[in-house]
Amino acid sequence: MNPKRMVRAPLSFGAVLLLGAASLPHPASAAEHYLLVAPHWGARQTAAVEAAGGTLRWTHGPSGLGVVTAEDPAFVDRVLAGGEFQAGMADRVLEWVAPGPVTSAVTPSDDPFLPLQWNLLAVEAPAAWAAACTGAGARVAIVDGGIDADHPDLVANLDAACSTSFVPGQGFDQDVGPFWHGTHVAGVVAAADNGIGIVGVAPEATLVGVKVLHGGAGSFAAVVAGILYAADPAGFGAPGCAPAHVVNLSLGALVPRTGNGALLAALTRAVDFATSRGALVVAAAGGDELDLGQAGDLVVVPAQSGKALAVSATGPVGFALGATDFRRIASYTNFGEDLVYVAGPGGDFVLPGSATCTVAGVTAACWVFDLVLSTNVGGSYAFASGTSPAAAAVSGIAALDLSGHPDTSRGALETLLARTADDEGKPGHDELYGHGFANAFRACVE
Repeated sequence: MNPKRMVRAPLSFGAVLLLGAASLPHPASAAEHYLLVAPHWGARQTAAVEAAGGTLRWTHGPSGLGVVTAEDPAFVDRVLAGGEFQAGMADRVLEWVAPGPVTSAVTPSDDPFLPLQWNLLAVEAPAAWAAACTGAGARVAIVDGGIDADHPDLVANLDAACSTSFVPGQGFDQDVGPFWHGTHVAGVVAAADNGIGIVGVAPEATLVGVKVLHGGAGSFAAVVAGILYAADPAGFGAPGCAPAHVVNLSLGALVPRTGNGALLAALTRAVDFATSRGALVVAAAGGDELDLGQAGDLVVVPAQSGKALAVSATGPVGFALGATDFRRIASYTNFGEDLVYVAGPGGDFVLPGSATCTVAGVTAACWVFDLVLSTNVGGSYAFASGTSPAAAAVSGIAALDLSGHPDTSRGALETLLARTADDEGKPGHDELYGHGFANAFRACVE
């Protein structure tokens, strides 16, 4: 077996993992958890749950969504028979980001790592900054895993008071392992321009951490709750916290439509509620190399949930050797004309050979520099690839757009991203790039 391939395999953590009909087990509990969907959640829905023998965990009136527990396996049939709910089924815990180590963690340096950040050049972020688009005033919710709240590149932009967790027993600033996916994503969006480490696409945007995953795994209920909280903190008991302008979902699961209807309906309801409240929902398209227009019963969520904007990934081959093909479509990205809204820089790992390169004082295998460098747990930095950092870059661009056009509505912002994207690939809208490759500068100055 090729040892290099063994190292590379976990790097494309992307946004999705093919699970088929299987799922990870729920945490041990005497009661099952159920997601219920109603036109609106009010007193009648609560009464129906109680009459059927369920106990409320959380409810969200405007969206009509709620999670309950019940020990009787017949609970869901009984509560649906009452007519107060449109759908409901037992919750599932899935792996939303692929597990495994990410290579080439690097420690902080006295010299900025900006020369390593080809992803910023790809979207023309420095030109947008020069045009006074910095993300100031925009709030981006990172619905993901844990965020290192003490990271020197994140602490200034992180609204820790309004950050929260929907993983029982875990704070928003907790996770496991040497690589924290949520921390990497947060840095791509809005690492501060502070003279150390890296710079995010929107270096003055405000980050809100919403933990829904632990070690890459989490329940549908947690993801749904995280999206709702991002758009409506007051609905979850945080009236002093402002809603997010952008909800970043660098996570996903590839599941069959058959047998998962209620869970998929709940996720769609959450995404569409967020958009109805004015939030732009940006999601990773996933890294299974699949044409989702030809996937039959399979669907990637939340990229294909409601009004979410799915982002495919691009990446160079040989950046450390002088390559500038930043907008080359990545080897692993999912695609499809009905899936991809725009493309963004996610990195790739297909450069052949094992030669070593040194760039900006960092020495690693040359192919490592084709990945995206961002923040990592413990104040460090790490290279990784996938549609996850691609989606994060587009969320950062949206934040830049908002700082340049603070009165822009969600719908207008969505249109602006498409209109100002560079037409790559086939002329016009296509299955790989959607409306094109997102361009921060063009969106800023239009």
